[in-house]
Order: sequence, then C-alpha cells, then structure tokens
Amino acid sequence: MKKLAERWYLVIVFGFLGAASLVFALCGENSIIAVHDNLDLFIPQYQMMKQTGTFFSQGAEVPFLGGISRDVLPGEFSLYTLLYVILPAYPAYVAGYLLKVIIGLASCILLAGELLGEKYGEYKPLVWILGLAYGALNVFPNFGICFASIPLVIDLLCKICRDPKVKWYVLLFCYPFLSYFSYFGLFILGYMALFFLWILGRTVYLKKKNAARREDSKLPLRVFLAVCALASGCIVWEYRLFRVMLLGDEVTIRSTMEAGSFTLGEIVRTILEVFAKGMFHAESMHTYLVLPVCIVYFFFLNIRYIKDRNIRGIFHDLYNLLFLALVFNSVVYGIYYGGGFRGFVEALCPPLTGWQFNRTVFFSPFLWYWAFFLVLKRFYDAGRKGGKVLANLLAMGALLLIVLSGTRYNDLYHTCRAAAYRLVKGAETDQLSFGEFYSKELFGQAKEAVGYEGEWAAAYGFYPATLEYNGIATLDGYLGFYSQEYKEAFRKVIAPALDRVEESRDYFDTWGARAYLYSGTELSIVNGSRTYHVEDTNICIDAQAFKALGGKYLFSRIELSNAKEAGFIHEGTFTHEKSPYTLYLYRVS
Repeated sequence: MKKLAERWYLVIVFGFLGAASLVFALCGENSIIAVHDNLDLFIPQYQMMKQTGTFFSQGAEVPFLGGISRDVLPGEFSLYTLLYVILPAYPAYVAGYLLKVIIGLASCILLAGELLGEKYGEYKPLVWILGLAYGALNVFPNFGICFASIPLVIDLLCKICRDPKVKWYVLLFCYPFLSYFSYFGLFILGYMALFFLWILGRTVYLKKKNAARREDSKLPLRVFLAVCALASGCIVWEYRLFRVMLLGDEVTIRSTMEAGSFTLGEIVRTILEVFAKGMFHAESMHTYLVLPVCIVYFFFLNIRYIKDRNIRGIFHDLYNLLFLALVFNSVVYGIYYGGGFRGFVEALCPPLTGWQFNRTVFFSPFLWYWAFFLVLKRFYDAGRKGGKVLANLLAMGALLLIVLSGTRYNDLYHTCRAAAYRLVKGAETDQLSFGEFYSKELFGQAKEAVGYEGEWAAAYGFYPATLEYNGIATLDGYLGFYSQEYKEAFRKVIAPALDRVEESRDYFDTWGARAYLYSGTELSIVNGSRTYHVEDTNICIDAQAFKALGGKYLFSRIELSNAKEAGFIHEGTFTHEKSPYTLYLYRVS
C-alpha cells in the first residue's frame, strides 16, 4: 500500500485511460461526438475513401463536390488516417482519442527526461499528471495526435543537439507520420530554421571572441541536418500534399477566400482574447488556473530579477522565453486579420495566398503547460514539503478542469453527460450520437427503396457529410481546397437562395469551403441537433443548374412545400427506429 501511495499519479493516469476506454466501449455509437469540423468533415472523408477503395489509389477521384482528386484529402501515411484504414469509423475515432492521450503523455515524459536528466525522478508525479493533462486537452480531433506529439519533436531535436546519433535523425524523418505539414510541420520547420540561424550566429560570435568550444562548432551542422531530415520526411510521408502544392496548376477556392479585415481595436481585442482563452481548435483550458498562476509568477520572477539587478537573468530565463512565445503566437493570430499585413505577406510570397499563417496559435497549448510545469517545478525546488503538495494539487486542478469542461471537443464529458441524463430523466439530450448523426440504417433503407446506384445527390437540412458517410455521391460538401471553377458552377445551383440572404452570399462568395444548399430566409438550414424546426419549408434552388451538374436526388430533412414548383418529385418519406430524422427523398424532374 505504501508503494501504491507513492505512485498515486500512476493510478490517476491509468485510471483515466481505463475509464475513458470503458465509457466509449459501453456507449458505442451512442457516444456524443463533436460535429463541427469533425463528423461533418474528416470522418466522412475517411469513410468515402474506404468504401471506394481509394485510400492508396493514384489518380483517383472521390464522389463528393462533383468528383475531386483523392490527393486533396488526408494522406494515407499518417497514423490517424491508417486507423480508419484498419478499423471501422467509430472504433478508429476512439482509438485516435486514446492514442492522442497516450502520445501526449509519452512525449512529455520523454522531453522531461531529456531536459531534467538524472533529476527526472524528483519531478515524476508532476511530469505524469501534467503530461496526462496535455494529452487529454480537447483539441481539434483530426489533428489531436499532431498536437500531442509536439513535445516529441522538441525532444528529438534536443537529443540531436546533445548526441547526434543516426537513429535520432531517422526518427525525426519519420515524425511527419504523427503530424501534418500544413497545420504544424511548416511552422516546426520555420522554428527549427530560426533556431539554426541563432545557433550559427552565436557560434560565429563566440569564435570571434575566441570563446567557442568544440561542441559549439558542431551544433549548427547538427541543427541544419535536423532541418533537412524533417523537411525530407514531410515530402516523403505527405507526398500527395506536395504533389498538389508543387505540381498542381488548378485554380482553387483559395484564390477567392477572404479572411476579413479587422480594425486596430478589433485586432488588439482578438490578441487579448486568444492569449486569455485560446481558440476552439486549440482549446487549452488555461484561462481559469494555468493563466493566473503563470501571470502571477511572471511578475514575481521578473520583479525579483530587477530587485537583484540581474537584468541579464530576465532574458536568459526559459520561463520568460516561453511567455514571449505565447505573446508572439497571440499577436500573429490577431494581425493575421489585418488586411494590409496579410496582403503584404501574400504579395511577398504568393503561394501563401489563402494560407492561415496564424496557426502558430496551435503551439500555444503546449507552451502554456510547459510554462505551468516550470512554475510548479520551482515550487518543488523550494525544498519544502508544502511546495510539493501545492504543486501536485495545482497540477490535478488543471487536469480536472480539462476533463470536466463542457468544451466543443470534449466527447468524453458530453458522452457521460448524455448517459447520466438518459439514466436520470429517461430521455435523450438534444445532441445527436455518432450513430444517430449518420443514421446508416435510415439511409440504407432509402437507397434500397429507390435502387440507388451512385447517382449525384445533395442534402437539404442534413450535413452533406451524412450522405457521404452512407455511400451517396454528393454535389455539395465541405472542403477548404477544391476548384474555383466548380465553386462557380455550384453557385448557380444555390444562387436563388444567396440572392435572398446577403449574409449567406457573403459567406459563400468570400469563403466557399462549405458548398451547401442554403435557405432563402434563414442563415443556416443545416442542423445536427435532435430538435429541428423551420418556419420556411420552401427551397430556393436552380433545379436546371443542379441537373446540369448531374444531380438527380435531393435528401431533405424538411418536407418541401414547393417541391413541384422548384423542379423536384417526391420519391418517398423514410423513418427508422434508430434515427431521429425524418427523411424526405426527392428526384429532380
């Protein structure tokens, strides 16, 4: 029992992993899984590739958005993607979540071991609890493993700088298997390149001062080779992305995307908000505990440096460097929305047009928890038992805030809440479960009734993702990279609706990633909730333009009042006991 008490942190770590696995296993497809940029985006893409056998195909098209290249979808040489190759969609999603937690924990342990050396054992409880907290962060699910593995790439670079064995370069070359170039890899390479330049400049300076050691002279080459290893790995593991980027000549919707232009006041407010709260794709839950602790310690640390007249210490303290990086990420996120600055960047490097370089904010969650760890480590270093207890309690508080928060991507919390609500109230919450969202039995029933054989269709009131998941070829869909020509052709289909709602017209014309059917009166007709009611049951659509694109079927969650006038014939109404939807199926006349 004494040994168990000493290793209390292991009980918490493995208890969490066991409990999460049990919840998702018992609930199965009744689990509540986030819809936004998740059920409506990546999961149906993986399902489409699996159904059409195009995961590994070359020169293939997938049946959505009128038929697009498989190359613009996630590459097959990625750990997260391969889960969907091997497993059915729901088990793959759960496996991805658990792997994210494990990889985040393991990466933090490895980095801590590298940086702390022999002293790692002294801080083991702190490392494991905060490593679990970082791994459990409810970030963008499709890139959860990318977030979780950030400490790993830092660990590999540290190992290369200290002991440049071939195996470390090989592992760095393989790192893109866990990451994604557009969201993380390009920034990591940029940071590494800056680090190389700083090391090179420092080495040259020390040589001029005759203060350079032998190891100092070797360091720039080691970092340069590390940059080359990672860059080569990105190209090899994500060859499809680079083929599209470097060899593709198709004009895409990125050429007409507009990020908006904020006023100076709005930019400042955005910078402060993202520093204090983060953003929903990178939800770090630092606002209520980590931020206050880090802010108080920041002032305490630097006031002490000033009192001791140790100004140099301010600039050499790792904690201050991490804090500066957090400020930098927030500032970049804010000024991205300054039209003039963004235009300058795009003019300087045209290939960056439409690219969100403010994704530096994706590195802020790890920086917050690294800074938090340094504060708590220094509590440990104070040498008092009370300091260790307080540090452990604060680490546990951070973990509990993450696990118990009702944030957008906290599937574990929402699944447990829905199960408790069902048990206590004997009813369902308004959130749809994984199985209900896709309702494969319902759509299978409808497809069988009309003898569906791959004809092009569209969704009205449903997410097109629901159709895609169920093997229905869609003219509509959600993707941030497809041809401008197709966007313009699809716009003719939805022009009657866009002409009536200015906000919808602006949303589609200045972005266009969501090529959906729009309402002629409401901002959004798409709904992923159990409760669904609309006042306007008319559809505003150009049926001839729809037909010209090859469209035949319209799968609607709304019984259309003007179906005949709009150019559609009612084929049938379908319900299923496992689905909350009533499906109205129409065929273009």
